[in-house]
Amino acid sequence: MSRLTDTFRNIFKIHELRQRIFYTLAILFLVRLGAHITIPGVDTTLLTESMKNATTDNLFGLYDLFVGGAFSNAAIFALGIMPYISASIIIQLLGAVVPYIQKLQQEGEEGRKKITQWTRYGTVLIASMQAWGVTIRLLNIQVQGLPIVPEAVNGFPWVLSTIIILCSGTILMMWMGEQITERGIGNGISLIIFIGIIARFPHAIFDEIRLIGVGQRSIIEELVILILMFFIIAGVVLVTQGTRRIPVQYAKRVVGRKIYGGVTQYIPLRVNTAGVMPIIFAQSIMFIPNTVLSFFPDNEFLQGISGLFVYDSPVYSTIYALMIVFFTYFYTAIAFNPKDVADNMKKQGGFIPGIRPGKQTSEFIDNILTKITLPGSIFLAVIAILPAFISGFGVSGQFAQFFGGTSLLIIVGVALDSLQQIESHLLMRHYDGFMKSGKLKGRRSV
Repeated sequence: MSRLTDTFRNIFKIHELRQRIFYTLAILFLVRLGAHITIPGVDTTLLTESMKNATTDNLFGLYDLFVGGAFSNAAIFALGIMPYISASIIIQLLGAVVPYIQKLQQEGEEGRKKITQWTRYGTVLIASMQAWGVTIRLLNIQVQGLPIVPEAVNGFPWVLSTIIILCSGTILMMWMGEQITERGIGNGISLIIFIGIIARFPHAIFDEIRLIGVGQRSIIEELVILILMFFIIAGVVLVTQGTRRIPVQYAKRVVGRKIYGGVTQYIPLRVNTAGVMPIIFAQSIMFIPNTVLSFFPDNEFLQGISGLFVYDSPVYSTIYALMIVFFTYFYTAIAFNPKDVADNMKKQGGFIPGIRPGKQTSEFIDNILTKITLPGSIFLAVIAILPAFISGFGVSGQFAQFFGGTSLLIIVGVALDSLQQIESHLLMRHYDGFMKSGKLKGRRSV
């Protein structure tokens, strides 16, 4: 405990690191502030009333989760950073099928700049379309026959100004994310999503306290739930950090009077290469049927079909899990290309012991990647459907979301990434990091 306390103290001894942390916290504060500033013209009293009976088991609920409640608040940051994420995913997927984009991805800094610019243009286009959809949704929401957007202001000027406000909010968040990445700690875009999800955690805790207060759950039962949550988080951290290392030997080369190579390095193949993307893809698709069928409330046949896609139904969970396994392999195939790795190794004079360079190396890496992806995909599927099972045991809906699914994976992934960046700053200044045991090697004031 004392070493951990010393590590936290050392963080604030480093002037640059201290500035980066405070800068990141300031930007994240502005993000949360914007999530509570309602769009001009919306009746906040009626909006609050309409949100009381809102459901979270559809696309709107999923979107609201990622933007930290800004969507349900009809805030200026209602679109969040999701249009930028969507544009990035589209560009990344196009890179696998469009040779020109694939070439740009391999051109280094210049290629990345062009792809970044295209992503920004795509963000504005997607944000504009989504903003238009949000205005239509707001105009259609009524509470006891009263529209949340009064008829006196819901004309074309209000629609146009709302679209501009929402697009500007997304562009501002995109800029703030880039500033965090450049001048703060961690990946800015990921941290913005992270802070939106974690903002719901206090409300989830209050729900659990309320259940204890009304006698629906004992303190012992709550402790058992918290212990279970601890082990689930530990398992997610273990799998997120899990890698299979493939040894690579580099032949010795003599250049002038210097000898290069002759060392053994490793290719780290992650158990969960795809990260959280398979769950996001599968969840988005699984929410489509209920979202579409909700527009036909009077059709009994369609409502019967929608009952099969309820969040905690066995049919939903089974299809959801199978889709996650499929998307894990699909996204891994896009994110990691064994042929490119084998070609780069061959150019640099590297080889895997016992495996011929070139095609055999590519097949060997692909075979190992396929094998380790299977347990990774099954683990993702289990984590994704876990909140539905947990909520079936009486855990409140909001708190159950933190037992798995997209929320837990994003929280763990972003926290580990930020922690590793802080670690690197500490080690550069000759301090011990969070993950390093033993006494401090040395200290110096910075």
